[in-house]
Amino acid sequence: MLKWLTTSNYVSDWWEKYVYLRGRSSIMVNSNYYVLDAFTYMPCTNQLARAALFISNILKFKRDLDREEIEPITIRDTVPLCMAQYERLFTTTRIPGKECDTLEHHDYSSYIVVLRKGRYYQLSVYNRKGQILAPFEFENHLHWIVEDADRGDSASYEEEHLAAFTAEERHVWAAVRSEHFASGVNKESLDIIDKAIFVLSLDTETPKDLSSRGKALLHGNGYNRWFDKSFTLVLFPDGRAGLNCEHSWADAPVVAHMWEWVMCHETEDAYDEHGHNIRPESTTPRVATAAPHKLAWDFSPKLSEAIKTAVAKATTIINDLDLSILHHSKYGKDYMKHAKISPDAYVQMALQLAYYHDSNGETPLTYESSMTRLYKQGRTETVRPASVDAREFVRAMVNPSVTKEQRIQLLRKAGETHQNLYRDAMSGKGIDRHLFALYVVSQGLGVDSPFLKDALSRAWKLSTSQQPQQQTKLWEPEGKDRHKIGPGGGFGPVADDGYGTSYMFAGSHCLFAHVSSKISAKNTDSARFANNLERAFEELAALFR
Repeated sequence: MLKWLTTSNYVSDWWEKYVYLRGRSSIMVNSNYYVLDAFTYMPCTNQLARAALFISNILKFKRDLDREEIEPITIRDTVPLCMAQYERLFTTTRIPGKECDTLEHHDYSSYIVVLRKGRYYQLSVYNRKGQILAPFEFENHLHWIVEDADRGDSASYEEEHLAAFTAEERHVWAAVRSEHFASGVNKESLDIIDKAIFVLSLDTETPKDLSSRGKALLHGNGYNRWFDKSFTLVLFPDGRAGLNCEHSWADAPVVAHMWEWVMCHETEDAYDEHGHNIRPESTTPRVATAAPHKLAWDFSPKLSEAIKTAVAKATTIINDLDLSILHHSKYGKDYMKHAKISPDAYVQMALQLAYYHDSNGETPLTYESSMTRLYKQGRTETVRPASVDAREFVRAMVNPSVTKEQRIQLLRKAGETHQNLYRDAMSGKGIDRHLFALYVVSQGLGVDSPFLKDALSRAWKLSTSQQPQQQTKLWEPEGKDRHKIGPGGGFGPVADDGYGTSYMFAGSHCLFAHVSSKISAKNTDSARFANNLERAFEELAALFR
């Protein structure tokens, strides 16, 4: 009763605190996630020009958000979703603590921080009249930053690898901050990063393919992302872009909404024939802008050793991540609907079948996230796709004595069961968050509950999430804007011996699936699972031929 009286949502603050902020392991790979840009659309290959336009568009989105001019997200244009999570999209940083982290949010900031080759630069984003700089002005500033960072006197080892602290175990990073960043120039520079609107990383290496780009966005080299920031915008040398996002402050659809808005406002006519942002032809003098400011640091021998340790730990995590991105182009959600099955249920049944093939007959404890933003300050609820009906369908698919008609019947039954579970999760009838809240209460009251301990300690061998392709009315992914369709993003595995799988319907005729696992696990292989998923899609399609 007291919890109900003092909060707007009985579970969301506990979820944020105990699931995210009290986690003591590295948030790189284990918590943060990544987002890719469009699959084929590349109006510009100039890294700095595209970065400049993205900075401008992100700030315009922020301006409209601050003015409450962003159209709220609704279901079927009628039921609004809670938009509270958007409040911490910008100027937010996760601050490490000994036992629990905190989220530090600032209502106003006038700059971003740019990271290039280990050098950090404070870049003002407004002119002296408070106006957002033009894209060509941002491009000029970024050009100066790159020239300064790339010249002969390169950053010291400590400066170049400083961000590895944000990939450290949280209690270790907290102790380092307390000892080495609590005063002087280190505190001043760290405060600048903490209070920045966001961080921009101008990378120097180009990933060779889509899966490599996903890995680069998820963890980089372990020290060219500021993992504590609400998000880091990343631009590769070939102009490709993406985001690395901290997870505790909000869920992925919030970032996806902003990214969709930003991508929709990028057009070919923003760049000239040489790949630079167009400078407006105006006789009006431009308002003066502040030059970029390079941050300074003071590294003691003890701090230097701590950085080396952090780098080694980050490298170990990176080397253990296996990531494969599948582009399934043979059919998409239209085919699934034609088969009279919900597209999400169809993919989830394919995932169950793929896991069966991958594991020689196992049924995994499966997690699928469902949003609960129909309620104030709602975040997510768990859908459990590995139902009895799903198991019966999978068994039928590998039983040669079962007819095609019987398999279709079992698939549709399993799909309907899944849809009911999903609807229940969205509408507050799920069980997992309720059990979680009961566990928190039991711990607070000192009551031992073997049932709750067991229910909440089981590992999710298959952690899944569907990503939204379209949340705004700014574009037509099924029509004239089909070329702007993106592959979405992904996250690391939840269990040491399991898979993390996110998927996105790219229009009506294809989909992307991001599969992650750990190389150290003897039973997993991301490329193998992606192949088994493709096999499952083919086996399901064959039922309707």
